[in-house]
Amino acid sequence: MRKISFILFAAVAISACKSSGRKAANYQDSIQTAEPQTGKWVNLLADSTMAGWHTYGKGAVGSAWKLKDGELHLDASKKVDWQSAGGGDIVTNDEYENFDLKVEWKISRAGNSGIMFYVHEDTTKYKYPWQTGPETQIADNKENEDGKLIKHRAGDLYDLMSIDKEIVNPAGKWNKTEVIADKGKLTILVNHEVVLQTTLWDANWNKLIAGSKFKEWPGFGTYKKGRIALQDHGADVWFKKVEIKRL
Repeated sequence: MRKISFILFAAVAISACKSSGRKAANYQDSIQTAEPQTGKWVNLLADSTMAGWHTYGKGAVGSAWKLKDGELHLDASKKVDWQSAGGGDIVTNDEYENFDLKVEWKISRAGNSGIMFYVHEDTTKYKYPWQTGPETQIADNKENEDGKLIKHRAGDLYDLMSIDKEIVNPAGKWNKTEVIADKGKLTILVNHEVVLQTTLWDANWNKLIAGSKFKEWPGFGTYKKGRIALQDHGADVWFKKVEIKRL
């Protein structure tokens, strides 16, 4: 009887261990599937509470940023210095390394804004996201002062490179910008056309920075992973269909 009881106890113990192993494996699988997946488009404006965003260096998104029916509007009717009261630059909570970002936008008359990427959020060193993150410009080329400057026009990689085509729609009209950053290769499209291509972090990239205003900030354009930012430059601007895919 003792021998039989021992055999039964051993069998139950082995079975319990196997069952425990299966549960552990399933738990690990659930953790892996919860992690950000490559190759899957994510709508960054899907949550009406803007839960995936925050004001750079601060907490929740300010009241001047208004999201309704998938369209995000920065209300710049009231100002604090050169930015909007209750506004400020907003950044994603998540950081991205290799990605494909699509953004539809329109700017107000004489307005100025921008889309930044590889933003490194460290306010002990950098007060604004543009001190680390390269920016593809948003502007009314006709009436904004930046529209008269080379490398500052809509679609340009701000103060670094000009786009090679004039295909940006005027103020009040929707445009679509796509930024593809993959293993150091940067491609920018405006309204479905490739307008700019370059390589990040090589000798030529460093030369571009050295010839720009950003040479004052040693960290600019050096980070290979960072946040996406939408700029408050004190003008009304609208965004929709802000989607990103990890590559």
